[in-house]
Amino acid sequence: MTHTKPKELLKWLESYGIEGELTPLTGDASFRQYYRIDDGFQKGIVMDASAQPESVAPFVDIAHRLHEAGVRTPKINAFEPTLGFVFMEDLGGRHMADVIDAEGESVYTKAIDTIVKMQYADTSGLPVYDKDFLLFEMALMNEWYLDRYLQISIPEYALLVIDEILHLIADEVLQQPQGFFVHRDYHSRNIMVDPQDHLAVIDFQDARVGAITYDLVSLLRDVYVELPQVQVKKLALYFRDAKGLDADDETFMRWFDFMGLQRHIKILGIFARLALRDGKEGYLKDIPLTLKYVTEVAKKYEETRELGKILENINIKKV
Repeated sequence: MTHTKPKELLKWLESYGIEGELTPLTGDASFRQYYRIDDGFQKGIVMDASAQPESVAPFVDIAHRLHEAGVRTPKINAFEPTLGFVFMEDLGGRHMADVIDAEGESVYTKAIDTIVKMQYADTSGLPVYDKDFLLFEMALMNEWYLDRYLQISIPEYALLVIDEILHLIADEVLQQPQGFFVHRDYHSRNIMVDPQDHLAVIDFQDARVGAITYDLVSLLRDVYVELPQVQVKKLALYFRDAKGLDADDETFMRWFDFMGLQRHIKILGIFARLALRDGKEGYLKDIPLTLKYVTEVAKKYEETRELGKILENINIKKV
């Protein structure tokens, strides 16, 4: 994808009296590019979404919704939806991932408390995580991970088994409480720690309305950071209690597990697509943990056990 050249960004910033050099920042998995600017008087982060300028309006909209719900997000100082530019507060360079070793469980409870706040955000007009979309996301695994990345010919019976289990997973996800604000990518790299040590949420523009455990699974079964199983369960139940949910441990962890299956099956496809289509091969190193989450959870339940076995066998053959 082509991006606007920094000189056009600089021209836009100059219209606000901001001058200086743009320092590129490591981007996310999307089409957006980010820069830091500091002219001695004003400093901030500039988001260049010129490759898809229509994404700016949702970004600003969701930022407002989260702010209204009491969630810390970068303050937006200026934006231009036709060009695809946003100038926002610079929260510094620390992510939650950078403080996990020092803060341990306490930073996770803070992040969970933030999910509780996020779920009070206004969801009117946001797209819904319905069955079709849950299945659409999981289909990325078949297309990009199994077919294009592994390039293994999978027997017809195995494809039918996979398809049946994916439908079952979608149905299970829809059994848990619905209608909640879902960030969709709430993990240790998308949570900043501001200079006052408060957690701030970023990369929220693709929010939807969906299941109560989605963002919890993103956080606790982070595809970049693996937590011990005992700690995952403890923190998951902390969320349940914070929400005041009337669900026993087994029921809630089943909700959590099936939501995780849906998300991680999708991510297998996304990581393969990022590498093959977008040339971002760095994500390939995160496939093993993602696959581990899928196979371990799938084998935990009789209804999904066959999926775990199929994926394990495929990957053993590939190695």
